[in-house]
Amino acid sequence: MVLTVQNVMKSFPGADGDVPVLRGVSLSLERGETLALTGESGSGKSTLLHLIGGLDKVDDGSITVAGREITSMNDRDRSALRRTEVGVIFQQFNLIPSLTVEANIAFQARLGGAFDADHAARLSRALGLGDHLSKYPEALSGGQQQRVAIARTLTARPKLVLADEPTGNLDEATASEVLGQMLRLVRETGAALLMVTHSQSVARRMGRHVHLSQGHVV
Repeated sequence: MVLTVQNVMKSFPGADGDVPVLRGVSLSLERGETLALTGESGSGKSTLLHLIGGLDKVDDGSITVAGREITSMNDRDRSALRRTEVGVIFQQFNLIPSLTVEANIAFQARLGGAFDADHAARLSRALGLGDHLSKYPEALSGGQQQRVAIARTLTARPKLVLADEPTGNLDEATASEVLGQMLRLVRETGAALLMVTHSQSVARRMGRHVHLSQGHVV
């Protein structure tokens, strides 16, 4: 099992006290599985993704990633886990503007000490980036920048990929193409994929689908 979430609870401060966002969420994900996470705005989708990625701490419950229980880790250990075991793809790409496409793709893998130039080159070719490696992000279209973000994540060979609306800023045709490439590459690398999406058409292309409502999985 790559991911196990057990009875996770999370609240945030509000004007009248703590506001519960997650109320005992449990789910699991095996190697090679793809899972869509849907729900209304404010249902806790992104919060859950951030907790799994170690970007925030749970109030109660436990999260285990690649056999490691992360809820008791300190910031340094959670950061190390993100470099080696977990890849995160954001809607906003988060590319480094001062680095070329080739350097952006290598960045996370180099941080984790797992850079493989041949693997990076294969991913770049598979995502149609072979002719753009010397360019800078500002010279690319939105779809090309998202492909760079996907390549950067998968080059590090994570066991778990977390994606937060990764095609939300793309037009329908480009989003469908990028999603197809992403799903194929995830299958080939054997990673597990958890994707937050508002799109039912995207959710239907994933292996499994869970829905968050009022802090619960339904």
